[in-house]
Amino acid sequence: QVQLVESGGGLVQPGGSLRLSCAASGFTLDYYAIGWFRQAPGKEREGVSCISSDGSTYYADSVKGRFTISRDKAKNTVYQQMNSLKPEDTAVYYCVRKGGSSCPFPDDYWGQGTQVTVSS
Repeated sequence: QVQLVESGGGLVQPGGSLRLSCAASGFTLDYYAIGWFRQAPGKEREGVSCISSDGSTYYADSVKGRFTISRDKAKNTVYQQMNSLKPEDTAVYYCVRKGGSSCPFPDDYWGQGTQVTVSS
């Protein structure tokens, strides 16, 4: 049974940092790409980052240079380090599994989401 469980969200001041985790089970990261997307109230869903099975990474322009996606294959977990956070980064962040080894594949599973709020 495929499961993705996010953690690490919270309230942080502008300029602060958070690290999100996505613990995967029921499959191995060796064969699937994993991505993060976010959804803010009244806004469209935005793909934020993605890491393919070969370790290639992708970032949206809005987070490039501030967010870093990584993975620990031994723990079957993907991380998103978020630095220099801005109020516009406020959203629910979801971890998604892609239907194949690279990021262009469509999403086929996703987690329950974790809230990130950037506010002073």
